[in-house]
Amino acid sequence: MRRRYSLRVYLAGAVAARSGDEMSGPALMLAGFAVAGSAVEASLLLAGITISAAVGGPVLGVLLDRAGRPGRLLAGALVLYAAGLGMILAGLGRLPFGVTMLIAVVTGLLGPALSGGWTAQLPRLALGDRLPRANALDAMTFSGASLAGPALAGGVAEALGASSAVVVSVALIALALPAAWMLPTRPGRVRETRTTSLISDLAAGTRVIVGRAALARATLSSVVSCVAQGMLMACVPLLGERVLGGAGRGAVLLSCVAVSALAANAVLARFPRAVAPDTIIWVSALVQAAALALAAVGSPFVLIVAVLVAGIGEGPQLAALFAVRHREAPDHLRGQIFTTGASLKITGFALGAAVAGPLVTWSLPGALTLAASVAVLAALAFFAVPAATAHSSADGTLSLERPRGKG
Repeated sequence: MRRRYSLRVYLAGAVAARSGDEMSGPALMLAGFAVAGSAVEASLLLAGITISAAVGGPVLGVLLDRAGRPGRLLAGALVLYAAGLGMILAGLGRLPFGVTMLIAVVTGLLGPALSGGWTAQLPRLALGDRLPRANALDAMTFSGASLAGPALAGGVAEALGASSAVVVSVALIALALPAAWMLPTRPGRVRETRTTSLISDLAAGTRVIVGRAALARATLSSVVSCVAQGMLMACVPLLGERVLGGAGRGAVLLSCVAVSALAANAVLARFPRAVAPDTIIWVSALVQAAALALAAVGSPFVLIVAVLVAGIGEGPQLAALFAVRHREAPDHLRGQIFTTGASLKITGFALGAAVAGPLVTWSLPGALTLAASVAVLAALAFFAVPAATAHSSADGTLSLERPRGKG
């Protein structure tokens, strides 16, 4: 099976699914803003489809680990997620907003399938020495999707309308279905995992996240940082409208963040041992705080600089978080820890968007200033868990694998 299912097929599916996922958030915000004319409802819609990931992510991760044919389960999750996006779009302006929000919350339960659900399958495709390079290529699909998704959302919304942007995101997710369906089986692993209960599997991963101080403080700081990032997302439509001359142009700001994040990680890859990943996590939070404060100035030039600085904070922070997780997580719980950690971050992002939605209609600079304060809090949260009990490692520095031929 491994011979017939190549890494290229996996990466193609991951790029399609993750680009559709990254596009769906801005597209839904723009569609909600266009139909309802309210930044509050637009931000609540985004919050609805992301906040339920806290429940869906860990459960989906365990089910994928226990499934004999994880690709079939993953494909089913993609179908339901795409269908949910279509139902949200159909309900905007036609159904009561509360009903549309409920659909968004249910759809969001399956969101982690588009990110962590793919990565959990990678070790069965690239064995031994091939895995580090495959991991690096897989990580690049996140950066590529973060770059392409918002740009596509803004471009399609400007050219064809916000509703069309949602349709394109659904189409991208659908393109990933064959790659998901054909993923290799693992019957031996299923016989092992079915000797334990679903609840005990979930509890084991949670105990590691809470019990290992280095992992706990990295998780806490990254989640609070995601609250600030969610607040920035809620400000994007009005930033585009008031500063750049169009709400759809605001989504392009997110692509600027992705570009600078990718560039920052490329530089960091050249000096992987310069700074420990634990340090990068809290320093990056302060960089994001400075960027959010700059964005509140209101000048187009300063706004572009601000989002570029935000990417310099976000990119290395994510890479450092992955380094800490790999260093601290036991092998048999690695997938659950990654999925649970990702779900917590998504939930933090959703809470930030929900809080900033009402505030941004009252004061856009005020919402950005509050977001900057939350980013500062993320840096302080890193030290809320004492470092004395953190698990040490022989090499505590950040190691970023540089794939051959990709730069």
